[in-house]
Order: sequence, then structure tokens, then C-alpha cells
Amino acid sequence: MIDRNHLTRAYEKARADLLAEQNAEGHWTGELCSSALSTATAVSALASVLRRGSGAADAALMHRLIDGGLDYLAGAQNADGGWGDTDRSLSNIATTMLARAAIHLAGGADPFAAQLAAAERYLQARGGVEGLRRRYGRDKTFAVPILANTAMAGLVSWQAVAPLPFELAAFPQSVYRFLRLPVVSYAIPALVAIGLARFHHRRPLNPLARCVRSLAAGRSLRVAERMQPESGGFLEAAPLTSFVVMSLANIGRADHPIVRNGLRFLADSVRGDGSWPIDTNLATWVTTLAINALDDGSAEPAGRKCLDWLLGCQHRVRHPFTGAEAGGWGWSDLSGAVPDADDTPGAMLALARGARAAGGEQRAAIQQSAAMGLDWLLRLQNRDGGFPTFCRGWGKLPFDRSSTDLTAHALRAIHAWRSLESRGADRATARGRRFLQRSQQSDGSWLPLWFGNQHRPNEDNPVYGTARVLLAYRDLGWLDTEAARRGLRYLAASQREDGGWGAAPSGQASSVEETAVALEALLSAAASPPAQAAIESGLQWLVRAVEENRHRRAAPIGFYFARLWYYEKLYPLIFTVSALREAVRQQHAP
Repeated sequence: MIDRNHLTRAYEKARADLLAEQNAEGHWTGELCSSALSTATAVSALASVLRRGSGAADAALMHRLIDGGLDYLAGAQNADGGWGDTDRSLSNIATTMLARAAIHLAGGADPFAAQLAAAERYLQARGGVEGLRRRYGRDKTFAVPILANTAMAGLVSWQAVAPLPFELAAFPQSVYRFLRLPVVSYAIPALVAIGLARFHHRRPLNPLARCVRSLAAGRSLRVAERMQPESGGFLEAAPLTSFVVMSLANIGRADHPIVRNGLRFLADSVRGDGSWPIDTNLATWVTTLAINALDDGSAEPAGRKCLDWLLGCQHRVRHPFTGAEAGGWGWSDLSGAVPDADDTPGAMLALARGARAAGGEQRAAIQQSAAMGLDWLLRLQNRDGGFPTFCRGWGKLPFDRSSTDLTAHALRAIHAWRSLESRGADRATARGRRFLQRSQQSDGSWLPLWFGNQHRPNEDNPVYGTARVLLAYRDLGWLDTEAARRGLRYLAASQREDGGWGAAPSGQASSVEETAVALEALLSAAASPPAQAAIESGLQWLVRAVEENRHRRAAPIGFYFARLWYYEKLYPLIFTVSALREAVRQQHAP
């Protein structure tokens, strides 16, 4: 049995470390890692604008940003010649193609000849353009922008770039989900800009199609302009913003307001080492995760300032990007965030915890906010009973379909606030439960959308997905079911020899994040025979990690069904606190 004092000291240390990250405004901001993928697209965007001319002052700044980005990319190349999304990521064909294109567009072919030669060998070994297409299948959301970027650099012909129906953006947002768009719901600006670039370089032979698309070009571009947030960054993300900027600059629209605002965003978000992160920050998301992890009955983590800040992050008007109605939360308090079905449940659960210690006026504000959030969630649920990320009813591509991790999170939030709308909440819960039952894999696991593991054969993460679903089963009293027992058996059987969890090559340690989430789920059914042994060795692993300060070492995590990679410095710390808090609570229980 793990020593009670060791466990308590590890929890108190991790908890103190997490509280120390809270800022003066009472919330958490966190820090996303630098990204070679983001840096490559930003360099390409800046270089594309420079190729079309710019004012002297802007040109000097852009040259400095490009030089810094190229230096970062040169230092980030892996030994195999490829680039991964982060400095802890395996090489992949997408980021390698983007880095190669950026170097060519920026005029770096001679000074970076050795890097380019190594990249060419890596790409040829993985099938080049066809290898990229195999990686993304029929989803054009990422494959087409990468190929368009490569065509702008003169490395493939525009014929290799699939045309995108940018004219469909001119339709009302309410009918987008019926149009069978080839990109996911958040990618409309890229659909427009890249579609226009492809149309500019290779117009259709059919004269009627050419006429229709020409007439729709201006209106489609105005739609994209209305979607651009105040910060200038679409989704607060350098890649999406950069793809839009480079595409419009490439067709002679370098002075368009979208491009000017996008350049401002890139200049504002660059880091001191010349790199860009995948997104500006996940402040709302990590704050709600921290509040929920620190919930030990005290009012400290969810103080008044923190709760007021979280209330202020709720979207109170219809969102121009996805057309989402008021009531949801996005991942950040910045203008480029979009309400979604993971951040909204996280905020609602945090408010439920904060409401216990809130005063009368603030408690009333929390109740009103939670009611809006509950209504928003209930209206988002798909016909299959699951919850999608942004938009109800799209469902044609993996990213827009219902997912198990979001559904489980939404059910927990609905359950926490079910008294506000019991009839609708009960119906949504029953439908969500049936979706989760249907989605369970034959081995007892559930596969998530938002967290991947780069060492898994399909880059998925069943440990994370199963743990998140089991937390919903815990909250809703469903642990005494065959589905839950199968999930618990899967987690216990997935434990590695070192006591942790997380697929990794032989000799590499388990992941703090996966170990912590698996433990928290198993602790919810600690009396279950398959859970008991796994919990003991898992807690020993996690306590040692805290004692050795490994609880602050973040692992790369994949999202967009594990095809894009990042890490966030607060994730291992937050997940560790959440798991150890539950373990300490159980040890101190009478």
C-alpha cells in the first residue's frame, strides 16, 4: 500500500505548484508550446505578402519575422530530416511539407540547402503528395491548404490542389450543414481564400461554372471578412490565419483588410525565439480544468475574481464565425475563440463548484449564466445523441461528428445543472448514454476526438477517451453497468510495467497526463477488483513523478482526430492534482 504521508505530501506539492500558476487576475493562462507547423505557415504568409509588395516599414518588420522563423525552423528539424509539430513530436509529412514550402517562399533555398535536401529524402520515403493525401483521406480541411502552400512555393502544380467550392460560403450559415462542404465547420475562411487562389490559377473549363464562381467571389470574401475577429487571428490560430493571408496575397489581394489584420495578428503573436504557437492561449479551458481539479471543498481556487472573469468569458451574442447562438464558452477570453462543446461543459462544472461559496448577487449571476449554457448545450446535441464540437448536424467529416469525450463532458455538465431544466436534461442524458454505449469499442475502450498519442498505431488515445467517459459514468451513477466494467478492465489492462499509462517506445517513461486521467477514473471505482492493483502501482508512479518534478513535463497531445500536435504546460500539473486529490480524499474518508 502506498504510504499515506507520501501521498498527501505529493498532493500538497502539486496543488501548491498549480496555485502558483494562477495570475494576478485570479485565473490561469498557461502556455502552449512553440510549433514548427505554425511557424512554417506564418513564414509562408509573410513571404507571400512581401512578394506582392508592401510599405517600407511593414517590409522591414516582415523580413525580421521571416528571418526569425527560418532560424527557428532550421533548429527544429528532426534527425530524420522531417519536422514534427512540436520539439517533442515525431516527424510527420504535413509539417515537413509546410516547412519546406516556407523555406522556398522565403528565398532560403541556398542558405538552407542541407535542411531542404534532408527534408526531400524524408518526403520521398513517405510518398510525397500521395502520402499526404493518404494521411487525411477525404477530408480536405488540411490537405488542400498544405498543397496550396506547396503550389505557391512552386513545388507542385496547381493541378495537384483540389478545387474548393468557395461560392457556397455565400449561402446563409444556417444551410451550410446541408451543402456537404468538403471542409469542417471552422474552416470557412480557408475554404474561401484557398478556393479563390485555386480558381485564380486554374479556372474550370465550363463557362457557366466560371461565370457563377466569378460572380460569387466578392460576396464569399465579404463573408470571410465578417468572420475575422478583432485580433485579426481566425480562431486565434496562426495556421488558419496564415493560410488565409498567403492565399489572398498570392492572388494580388495583399492590401485587403483581411490580410492587413492577419499580418497584425502574426506580428502580435510571434515569440522571442522567432516561433509561433498553435494558438494564442487556452486561458478559459485551463482555468476551468484547474478549478475542477482543485475542488477540495475550499473556495480558494474559484475566488470571486476568478468566477467573475469566467462569467465574462461566456459568449453573449450570436457568434459570427460558426453562427452559434449565445450561451457557450470558447477556449480563451480572446476575440478569436469560438464556443464549443468541451469548453462550455468545463465552464459549467467550474461554475457549479464556485456557486457553493458565492455570495447572493454572484450566485444569481452564476445561475443565469449556467441556464444559458445548459440551453446552449441541449440545442447542440446531434440526432445520434452525441455532441459535436462546434455545430449541430454537420456530421460529414470526423471533426464535426459527435465524439465520445465531448459527449461525456457535456453529460457531466448537464447533470450538474439538471435542476434548471430537468425534462430536457433527462431526455438529453438518455440519448447521450445510448450514444456512448454504441460508441464503446470491442475491447471496452472509448476513442476521443481531442487527445491523441503519437506512439499509437493510429495516433488515437483510448486511455484518455475511456477515462473521460468513465468520469461521466461516475457522476451519473452508471458505474455498476457492464459498459463501465468493460471500460475499467480496459484501463487496468492498459497499465504499463512501470506503473503508468501512455503508449511509448520501449525505454521511454509513461505519460503524466495519461497516468493521471486513468488513475482518476479507476479511483471512481476503487472497490472494483480490476482497479485495485492498478491504482496502487499507478499512485506509486505518480507520487514518484511529483517527488522528482516530472509532474511538470508535458507530452505532445494530438487533436483534430490526432493529426495536429501541441502540448500545454499546465496539463500534466492539472491532471496530477485532480487524480491525487481523489486519492487523498479516499484515504482520509472514514
